Amino acid sequence: MSDSADSLPQVTLKPRRALPFFSGHPWVFAGAIARTDGAPAVGAEVRVHAADGKFIARGLYNPDSNIRVRLYSWQRGTPIDTALFAERLDAAIDLRRRLFPDRPEWNACRLVYSEADGMSGLTLDRYGDHLLLQWTSRALALREAEIIPLLEERLHPAGIWRRTEKGIGEQEGLAVSDERIAGSEPPRPLFIEENGLRYGVDVVAGQKTGYYFDQRDNRAAAARYLSGRVLDVFCYTGAFGLNALKHGRTEQVLAVDSSETALNLARNNAELNSLADHIRFEHGSAAPTLERLHAAGERFDGIVLDPPKMARSRGGIDRALKGYRRLNQLAVGLLSPGGILVTCSCSGLVPRAAFEQMLAEVATESHRRIQILESRGAAADHPVSVQCIENDYLKCFICRVV
Repeated sequence: MSDSADSLPQVTLKPRRALPFFSGHPWVFAGAIARTDGAPAVGAEVRVHAADGKFIARGLYNPDSNIRVRLYSWQRGTPIDTALFAERLDAAIDLRRRLFPDRPEWNACRLVYSEADGMSGLTLDRYGDHLLLQWTSRALALREAEIIPLLEERLHPAGIWRRTEKGIGEQEGLAVSDERIAGSEPPRPLFIEENGLRYGVDVVAGQKTGYYFDQRDNRAAAARYLSGRVLDVFCYTGAFGLNALKHGRTEQVLAVDSSETALNLARNNAELNSLADHIRFEHGSAAPTLERLHAAGERFDGIVLDPPKMARSRGGIDRALKGYRRLNQLAVGLLSPGGILVTCSCSGLVPRAAFEQMLAEVATESHRRIQILESRGAAADHPVSVQCIENDYLKCFICRVV
């Protein structure tokens, strides 16, 4: 590929649309574009200019996505090539080495977090000797053959497995499948260590990318507050409940999930950590289970709510907030006075302020006082880019309910 920006197709923005991109935001939406010259193909490198003709950045083009261009280089003479990818990967991997020196978490963490690491559209997780890769950009996915050797050279994985995100085919026109793309297939389960606990996870068929590294620090923080009898809803691999038992003053956990596959993993993890005598698992949907427990007069000293993403588009934000309000109101009704509520949202489209307002409404409707003890986000291996605040998606509130 030529390193001359002048030879690239040009995308010109509408008037008064350029400031976010001059400031480093990597997503150029279709609605911001006035015209495209040069008929770029899917995945082609383009140069983006302001309405007055001033050069802004170089990016990769996808006519099938609402994010029409993803920007990677703000230097006119720096092409989007193997050298740039190598530089970004080196920086991302170096950060994780610094975060986890001589710690087991180095073998169980997010190595590349898309926009935050300058690689918009690529997520890479490490599970011991195996890597799990996920594309959320069709244009960048077309560079897979260019990027995989860089990962092999730097990390020497036993294998690399590709996972696809729900809905990404429709959003990006991306037709890729879950499959091995290098080395050997990952074991099922594959074992990792985090916060002094061992987990068996399934990166082939498990939820999202197999495990939620983003909640690592929140699980440890919540454990410091939880005690007595704890209800863990949407328990998945059982991590919040197991942390509460190992690192807190929790005596007994009831863990609930709608997936029997997830519950089997969680049961095995409880056995693996010699905590099975203190945790009971129940198969069921969240809201009906909370309603049944309330009807039975059950009470808990702590409740964890960690639901999956509830808003996948801006049109779904109000519906998501109603869902969060219902879940949290049911949970508050089950808490003993002074109990701890750990409530989370991984819906990036739901603003932190809106989630806090939802909790205020729950407090009013339930006639309970809710005190926020900690307002937390994702672990440090999921850094937030100040130029793309949209990847500050995770909200975790540790609250006391009076």
